[in-house]
Amino acid sequence: MQLKAIETFLCVADTGGFHAAARKMNVTQTAVSARIRQIEEETGKPLFTRGAGGTNLTEFGRQFRPYAEQMVSLWSFAARDLPAQTQNRVALRLGAQLSIWDPLLVDLAVQFEQKLGQLLLTLNFDHDLNMIDAVATHVLDAALTHEQPNDSRIESHELNPERLLLVKTPAADDPVFVNLELGEVYQDHVRSAARQAAGQTVFLGNCLMALRYVLRRGGTGYFPEYVIRDHLRSNDLIPVAGSVDLMLPLYLVTRRGSSTSNDILTCLTDLRSGS
Repeated sequence: MQLKAIETFLCVADTGGFHAAARKMNVTQTAVSARIRQIEEETGKPLFTRGAGGTNLTEFGRQFRPYAEQMVSLWSFAARDLPAQTQNRVALRLGAQLSIWDPLLVDLAVQFEQKLGQLLLTLNFDHDLNMIDAVATHVLDAALTHEQPNDSRIESHELNPERLLLVKTPAADDPVFVNLELGEVYQDHVRSAARQAAGQTVFLGNCLMALRYVLRRGGTGYFPEYVIRDHLRSNDLIPVAGSVDLMLPLYLVTRRGSSTSNDILTCLTDLRSGS
């Protein structure tokens, strides 16, 4: 599959039509159609539907888009920046399925650099990306996920679960509950807390955005202990009396036979034992 076909797919998705993409890329519509057809033939799936409402992504097209964006981004980096940066540096690409681990991912990268030296580092915060597939297909070297992996191409390491505390601001007039939507285990646990709140705001898994919202507006929500520790000490947040902590599963996923797997696991274990 040629990179130009991937770029054309993204252009059609961005502009909303084959004509518009052809004008933007300064090629014929026939060329655009041929490139899209090339991807569809290789994947065996249609990318777009065309009708009275215009050109729209199919369900597969929507799933394919983040992978296409990643491919273009990686190629741009590899072609433009990588040649000048590769000497004596380890490449490491990390990802996290849930935003509650974005800070942990950053700390892991710093810990890894302190252990092994300067990195060619990529941190992936695209939570629409299937992290297990991304590791298995060499898009990422390692990822954090709450889902128990079942893929022969990867190795998974079950870590101590992430402890989430139900907290609130001390003087919230209408204690809105912020729902982070962190998977089935989370949803089963938080239903009672959500029912007791005056309202509910959905943040689609963005932990730090939700935390900022609660601190500025007032409200209630489940947050990882390590993320809110300073806010608990300053009494900006207080535990909800009688609440039950949520223990969310955590797995480190690496590619089978990876040369960096043990070092990543050691750094992550050290980080969490000292948190």
